[in-house]
Amino acid sequence: MKPPASSKPRQHLRLSDIRAVTKLATQATSGVTEIVEGVHQSVLNTMGISSAGATGKTAGVPGLVYRSIHGITQLLGKGLEATMIGLEPLLQSDAEAKPGSPQREIFLAALNGVMGDRLVEADNPFAIPMTLHYENKALDLNSLPAMPEISGKIVVLIHGLCMNDLQQHADYRAQMPDHGTALAQELGYSPVYLRYNTGMHTSHNGHELAALLEQLLVHWPVPIEELSIVAHSMGGLVTRSAFHYARQDDLHWPDHLKNMVFLGTPHHGAPLERAGNWLDVLLGSTPYTKPFTSLGQLRSSGITDLRYGHALDEDWRGHDRFHRQPDERHFLPLPENVACYTVAATTAARRSTLADRLIGDGLVPLHSALGHHDDAQRSLKFACESQWIAYRTNHMGLLSSPDVTRQVVNWLAPAE
Repeated sequence: MKPPASSKPRQHLRLSDIRAVTKLATQATSGVTEIVEGVHQSVLNTMGISSAGATGKTAGVPGLVYRSIHGITQLLGKGLEATMIGLEPLLQSDAEAKPGSPQREIFLAALNGVMGDRLVEADNPFAIPMTLHYENKALDLNSLPAMPEISGKIVVLIHGLCMNDLQQHADYRAQMPDHGTALAQELGYSPVYLRYNTGMHTSHNGHELAALLEQLLVHWPVPIEELSIVAHSMGGLVTRSAFHYARQDDLHWPDHLKNMVFLGTPHHGAPLERAGNWLDVLLGSTPYTKPFTSLGQLRSSGITDLRYGHALDEDWRGHDRFHRQPDERHFLPLPENVACYTVAATTAARRSTLADRLIGDGLVPLHSALGHHDDAQRSLKFACESQWIAYRTNHMGLLSSPDVTRQVVNWLAPAE
């Protein structure tokens, strides 16, 4: 189901982006100033000279300089922001309402993945809200447009970290068909794509997705006969989280959910985030490098959740997410009465202990994607026929591999 071509040119930049960039620049200037102040204190402390006042901040004339920089930066930032807020209604044009270009949306998706939680905290216009998309258009579930081609069979496709829904479409990857298009053509599904801020905690997105799918159930123009989800990477953790909270809140959409398909989901975490956590430890090991730990700690809540595969509020709440600690997640089993399938990828040509543990798809180890855990009680119970390995395939290749598409179609096809 190829989306119709739009006659409107897509926009790389919008007026509101100026305000968003201003906020980012203010945050960056303050962050750099804090690093410089931290190095200053560390150097003086190693010389036996205490530079910190009662508040822990630099005292004396240097402290006055640092406080002045922070104050002026915040003042200028707020002043520019207020000016732009005042100008936006006057300068707003039809261009602001046009869809963003793919390049713009991909940039925003990456930015949100890296620091999306900070964008939300700062009320930055760059923060991505969670929305459902059909034929490349965001759905207003309270006022759906005419959708004559839809069916009562819905498949929701959910992207991974630093991505958005556009990157799952065939016309953006120059390959045909993508998983959603194939399921529409061969099995009669109506493909709906999720877009969300991947920098937020996985469980935060799980709560939001649970509520959004309930609205979809209520407002879909025809009765929903069947609901399936195909989730890539982090999207699989968000999916499991959403199902858990939907059951906890007695929502109705899980009763319609028939299939969950996971593509390269780090069910038990990803080593690259654990390496990032080691970076925090190493930078904090000497007084000279400790101020630079704030650079490693720019990464978002969504990224640090990938260390062990956090999917619930209690996995992170009350913990310092940058503090190195063992895997103490609450075990979240696969949902009952739902057919669950998992695809794992490896760039190797065949399986081996080394390839499974160290290589995987370049981001997610094979065991993590298959749900296996060294503690058998924490392993996810995928049936043998519900597991499939894509060889010579990397993490992003899971979205464009015809073999993966074929396997997903075979799993979701009705039994004869």
